[in-house]
Amino acid sequence: MKDKLWLVFILITVVTWGVWGAFSGYQIQHGIPDTVVYIVWALTMIPCAITALVINKGKFLRDGKSALLGCTVGLLGAGGQLVLFKALTLGPSYIIYPFISMSPVIVITLAAIFLKEKATKWQIAGIAVALVAILLLSLETGQEGSPVSGWLWIVLACLVLMAWGIQGFFMKFANNSMDAESIFVWMALSGLVLIPVAWYMNKEGNTEFFAQNPEVMSQFWASFGIQILNSIGALTLVYAYRYGKAVIVSPMEGLSPMVTVLLSLIILSVIPNPLQIAGICCAAFAMYALSK
Repeated sequence: MKDKLWLVFILITVVTWGVWGAFSGYQIQHGIPDTVVYIVWALTMIPCAITALVINKGKFLRDGKSALLGCTVGLLGAGGQLVLFKALTLGPSYIIYPFISMSPVIVITLAAIFLKEKATKWQIAGIAVALVAILLLSLETGQEGSPVSGWLWIVLACLVLMAWGIQGFFMKFANNSMDAESIFVWMALSGLVLIPVAWYMNKEGNTEFFAQNPEVMSQFWASFGIQILNSIGALTLVYAYRYGKAVIVSPMEGLSPMVTVLLSLIILSVIPNPLQIAGICCAAFAMYALSK
């Protein structure tokens, strides 16, 4: 069973992130700024970090190497999220999301080169099909169109792609010398450190939201309940990298939109488009092949 622990943890990540994706539209419908969503997410990392410390009986690696690796993982993830907010104000989401969804390619490449990770024939097939599934599930057919301004959004999207790809590699690399719980605590601290940055990225919009919204606390707690799913998935992802190969964990991590689409079908009666149906079929095969 121990050799399949990575599968248990990554499936928890896929499910929690999939459910999170299905209900994240609540925040858009209620006009909660992305930067406020980031702040709420950073706060949800706290109870998950406390849980990690309890699991690890209070052990927390504070040496220089552990701090550097943990903060690298945390800042790449949280920093990439903040850059994404800016990119989406300048470029079209229907191009940006499919582009950054290919970050597992970077993880796989770095893990193969520097960690010498290899996969079986079944897993190689699963990786290939998973990348196709991730792309299909990320494509948006309804191009509602965010305004396009210049070329800066392309640069920012590339930065997000690189940040999240490198984060996956360092998450696995850090697990070679650190316990997963310490990695996550450093990730949580890194996310909290960037809260002032998030606030000032859209200070006027954030202030307006809190000033003009009389039900702000109820919406805050609703958003908190949604975002904590993201944090739980992040915690189990660290464990998945602890026990599994990065070349396998990373592509499976990207299959969470499959759960989002299925939940939207069941709960909201939203019929998947042909690309999403093809993506679900590819994802099902990929998950089977990667678990072989």
